[in-house]
Amino acid sequence: MKAAIYPGQGKPIVIETIADPQPGPGELLIRVDRCGICGTDLSMTRGGAWDFGNGVQFGHEYAGTVAEVGKGVTGWKVGDPLAVLPSVACGSCEICTAHGNNVLCRESTVTASVGFAELAKVPVSVATRLPSTLSMADGALIEPMAISLYGAQMARIRPGERVLVLGGGTVALYAIYWARRLGAGRIVAMSRSSRRKDLCIEMGADAFVAFGDNEVGEVVEALGGAPQVVLECVGAEGMLGRSVLHAAAFGRIVSLGFCTSPDPVIPGMASYKCVSMHFAVGYSMREFLTIAQMLDRDSIHGGGHADPKAIVSGRVGLADLPAMFENLRGPNAETKVHVHCNGL
Repeated sequence: MKAAIYPGQGKPIVIETIADPQPGPGELLIRVDRCGICGTDLSMTRGGAWDFGNGVQFGHEYAGTVAEVGKGVTGWKVGDPLAVLPSVACGSCEICTAHGNNVLCRESTVTASVGFAELAKVPVSVATRLPSTLSMADGALIEPMAISLYGAQMARIRPGERVLVLGGGTVALYAIYWARRLGAGRIVAMSRSSRRKDLCIEMGADAFVAFGDNEVGEVVEALGGAPQVVLECVGAEGMLGRSVLHAAAFGRIVSLGFCTSPDPVIPGMASYKCVSMHFAVGYSMREFLTIAQMLDRDSIHGGGHADPKAIVSGRVGLADLPAMFENLRGPNAETKVHVHCNGL
């Protein structure tokens, strides 16, 4: 099969022909339809301190159909559509049993982050069945939607609360989407660039504010008060301090940006507001199942305030993935690019 391989040390992604994976007991072989390119894919193939390593197959936002069923697997058949939770957990350690967050499991040595390929072998435990109403595009968006849902739930958004979302990328757009669905009152999106202003509004924001000297006043005016919840989705230095600056007294900050550099906060400023700050990464199977069921209901009953697929800005074939990676590393007009791994 064809698969994308990261050689390591910041070298360009290559498409190689490797052996077809064979499903073992308890596993499914998937014919991958599409896999989304994530900011993590870009940052962890630069050769920095946070890096995938050498000769790694990768890709974690994907959906496809069952191509073969491994021994002992029941309830699945060839042709069934599914999305994949790419982090495989042991299911029995303290993190798994107490929190269910697959990404934080330290015991499992298996990965399902192999989506940039024609075929993928995964444990049945991370397979999420897609209702017939959902497309492969829907399925490939469940993973990034789950990241934002996990963080938005951690913020404990109460009906009518004022919410500020920092950022304009995928995580931020879906944070806006979930804040709206979880009952937020007014929502402001704030970013350095206004390029995705319309998408922010479409996902559920009431207003957009650009970073600048007057941003605090503009946010207060747009929200009708300081934000009670701040969802930080940028992951760059200065964003934690900015979150504290904007938060209301006793405000709640959840960082979803995953900054990998030191990001200073002035404790006195945070203490004087009695703000709480949480850091979130990952998700559980609960989020995946919730999203699949919700999208199914929306499709049938016409619910939902926005179509999550609105953020998909481009599609390329697997052979064009290396060139798209280089394009995304520079100035570009994309938001979410999907790679079609078996044709376009």
